[in-house]
Amino acid sequence: MGIVSVPVIAGLGTAQPPSALQDELWEGFFSRHFSGTTRSLAQRIFANSGVTRRQAAVNPLLEDVSDWPTERRMRRYQVEALPLGKEAVGRALTAAGLDAGDIGLFIVCSCTGYATPGLDILLARDLGMAADTQRMFIGHMGCYAALPGLGAASDFVTARGRPALLLCAELTSLHIQPSSSRVDTQQIVSHALFSDAAVAAVVVPGGRGYALREVTAVTDTSTADHMTWDVTDAGFRMGLSPKVPQVLSRHVHGLVDDLLARHGVASSDVDGWAVHPGGPRILNVVERELALPPEGLAASRATLDEHGNCSSPTVLLILDRLGRSTPAARRVVMLAFGPGLTLYAALLDRQD
Repeated sequence: MGIVSVPVIAGLGTAQPPSALQDELWEGFFSRHFSGTTRSLAQRIFANSGVTRRQAAVNPLLEDVSDWPTERRMRRYQVEALPLGKEAVGRALTAAGLDAGDIGLFIVCSCTGYATPGLDILLARDLGMAADTQRMFIGHMGCYAALPGLGAASDFVTARGRPALLLCAELTSLHIQPSSSRVDTQQIVSHALFSDAAVAAVVVPGGRGYALREVTAVTDTSTADHMTWDVTDAGFRMGLSPKVPQVLSRHVHGLVDDLLARHGVASSDVDGWAVHPGGPRILNVVERELALPPEGLAASRATLDEHGNCSSPTVLLILDRLGRSTPAARRVVMLAFGPGLTLYAALLDRQD
């Protein structure tokens, strides 16, 4: 039997719609979207979100979608997501030195829009992927979807010896909810944090890049109601319990310790932490539970500050930042959290 090559992320590509300052979004739209006692609460949440700037394919300063029915939002999703996905995939393929026709498996993750034919089919057609390219669509997994996506890509590369391509594309701006005088902290938090982005990753058998050593997960189904993403007549509605950080604090230490122990790695050996910034409290809990140094989550906090919470693409944005830093991070732990409640982790190390 021949030597099995380790799967390696050989190229990343990012694409984002135009950005707006958090203060501009508050003053120009959300300060009027909320009323009564809700407005003062919302203003505090926006100010303490850890977000300075974020991106929106459908900017509420220019176009208010909050009263749109779901059907109209889904039609707009395809219009906006297709060029963003094409840009991200094109950049990732260029970085990896591959053509679209080289891809054996194309995986698309998205929980903010649905259509058939979907992004996977339309992008495969427009980019010139081979007719025998396999496709997989991962929907409604939310913020952690990039990691099971990388896991599936890694397994395919290991089994088939062919490149795989992962695209995470989310347009949360399409799901602003109708205005209400009722105090709904969960909706305020989601409106203050979420952003749009597309990130693609090319995984190949061996070579230069970030080698994927393992993807692992733990799910606490007793807290399944703590994070929800419901399809309603007015788009998709986020449910986000304030108890989420408390649940993460129970599981994140064991998940990471077990992952590192299986590879003979100590926490001090990790010089890159790509932790999904579900919000400032999430990052604070992870930092505390893993006893990370003050600069340990600098890349995650900077990504939250500059891009907000983009759902599934966010950990890939952070990995891209860590890979472009000077010096580039050598060993990386990726962590992401979402419905379940589910915690996903991955261990990577840089191959030159």
